[in-house]
Amino acid sequence: MSDVKITIRDMMGGTRAEAEGEGQAVLVFKEEYNPGDTIHVSVSDVNRFYVIRIDDGMDEAMVYLTRPYLLYTIPFGDARISYNPKAFTGERHYLTIRQAADFEVSAYRNLAKNVMDQHGNNGCFPHVFANVETRGEAVFAARNAIDGVIANSSHGRWPFQSWGINMQDDAEITLAFGRPVDFDRIVLYTRADFPHDNWWTSATFTFSDGSREVVSMEKSSLPHVFSITRKGITWLKMSNMIKADDPSPFPALTQIEVYGTESR
Repeated sequence: MSDVKITIRDMMGGTRAEAEGEGQAVLVFKEEYNPGDTIHVSVSDVNRFYVIRIDDGMDEAMVYLTRPYLLYTIPFGDARISYNPKAFTGERHYLTIRQAADFEVSAYRNLAKNVMDQHGNNGCFPHVFANVETRGEAVFAARNAIDGVIANSSHGRWPFQSWGINMQDDAEITLAFGRPVDFDRIVLYTRADFPHDNWWTSATFTFSDGSREVVSMEKSSLPHVFSITRKGITWLKMSNMIKADDPSPFPALTQIEVYGTESR
């Protein structure tokens, strides 16, 4: 069993609260967060899966950690509006970490979801990054595309956060898994705040094995489902998105889902 620990630190590095255990730790923090506070997760075993609840206002995240230490920045101000408004607020916070069970790891599931993804790569996967995010605003950050929230009928603050491309034709987003995975289905929820939004008629997926797949889409609020099978993939990239012939310059991605299993 891996030794695990959750620590809340203030902006000066002082410890505000801490919990640790073998295979599992539960931290109940009975104070308000302050700007500059951070959450620190440490594990003794790396290259394995952990289930982390970084806040009780968010889903658990089953993540693959390749480093023994993870720093999570608590969002404040404009950075918080892409999160559930109940998250990180109030005087009681429930945080947990546990080593994932074998049946969870081996299950067929959405391999892309990580509700606690943030900018930078702290060895926590899955992780997304993009070459552009509209005006650098949190509600248009790449991380929004794997947070599990599929509301796509509007844009802006939670639950309508999305990956915004700032009207760039060369926009691309990369999803890194951190280890090899096998999958047979990719699902895209494109933003559908019509008539504010445009939409993509096609896009190209490039995979870590060097292969490519061009997919077609249409104007819809429903998920675009693609039967694409690949094995041993460590990352994929979506690029070459072609906008529809529509006056709006604002296509965007609400969510990407990738369904499969760990590589066998």
